Amino acid sequence: MSHDTTRADNKMLTPFNVICGIIILVGLVLTVLRFTKGIGAVTYLDENNPWGLLIGFDLLCGVALAAGGYVTSAACYIFGLKRFHSAVRPAILTAFLGYALVVFALHYDVGQPWRLPYPIFISPGTTSLLYEVGLCVFLYLTVLFIEYSPAALEWLGLSKIRNIIVRLTLVLTIFGVVLSTLHQSSLGALFMIAPSKLHPLWYSGYLPVYFFISSIFAGMSMVIFEGSLAHRYLHHKMDETHLKESEGVALGFAKAAAFVMMGYVGIKVIGLAIDNNWHHLTTGWGAWYLMELIGFVALPAFLYALAARERNLKLARWAAAWSVLGLVLNRLNISLVAFNWHLPSAERYFPSWMEVAISVFIVTVGVVVYRFISTHMPIMYEHPDYRHEH
Repeated sequence: MSHDTTRADNKMLTPFNVICGIIILVGLVLTVLRFTKGIGAVTYLDENNPWGLLIGFDLLCGVALAAGGYVTSAACYIFGLKRFHSAVRPAILTAFLGYALVVFALHYDVGQPWRLPYPIFISPGTTSLLYEVGLCVFLYLTVLFIEYSPAALEWLGLSKIRNIIVRLTLVLTIFGVVLSTLHQSSLGALFMIAPSKLHPLWYSGYLPVYFFISSIFAGMSMVIFEGSLAHRYLHHKMDETHLKESEGVALGFAKAAAFVMMGYVGIKVIGLAIDNNWHHLTTGWGAWYLMELIGFVALPAFLYALAARERNLKLARWAAAWSVLGLVLNRLNISLVAFNWHLPSAERYFPSWMEVAISVFIVTVGVVVYRFISTHMPIMYEHPDYRHEH
């Protein structure tokens, strides 16, 4: 008996569990500090910089990287590309957890969790972009929960409810695509109200278009990136169908992402021409802008195209990781780096270590929950009772 107990303890005390446990413990301490001492106790926000890392990373990056849910479900159920079916549930789970964590992170910025539903249900500001974003995120999170629920219901053995929800798949997918189009683009439109604060190279009347298109290739990249991690650490939970289709999913999305990313580069160049911002490219800001556009969009687009042509799965996975970094860089540039660019360095915002720690804590919570659900529920494999449906 003692030998079995020792083995169970050793299984729990893995490096992954220990590191995650420490991060979560630190995050809980900082959570108590934030909600007892105020937001000033854990951040360097001020009147010039009301939005910091909690918005720039946790919200803007979180929403964009969770776009794999609507991209994958649209590819499978709207465009009829059934070869992507095995990627739908992992993508939906990632999107659901991503949006749930976005709302969770928003509590740290707002500070009064009980008032979060207030602008939607009690006093809606229908003329505000923030209201539209909040309403769409609330509705889409509900849609994602319903789309994810068949896996949980199969695990619980509630087949009747599960079968009812499965019949709504197409309707939920269409609703999800519409909502995603609205709030992904509206997040970009938020920065259009601050033309004097955002650097001209990142400011454009096409910001909503930029945000929406970048969310498409970010979603594809996240599906490939998440799939590569799942294959490495959750390989034993995958059935034969997932293992067989994984390469086709990754290379298919790599090919599609290459086209979308080059289209994104094209419209960015058109935006530069329309706004006549060529002269800014010769400055230090211009060098940073070109590094983002060429190094983190054009280059991975080329790698994606090469991977698809040569059927090089490893290259596609590296390109996916690079593209995810590029998306994060773009959102941080817009919300933090190039925002208030004209202020002297002493008045510029830089996140405190506690803001970084809270963001790491939120991501860690998502990873732990994803691992638990993928380990216990039919995410990476088809439930034996429902294999005949596909």
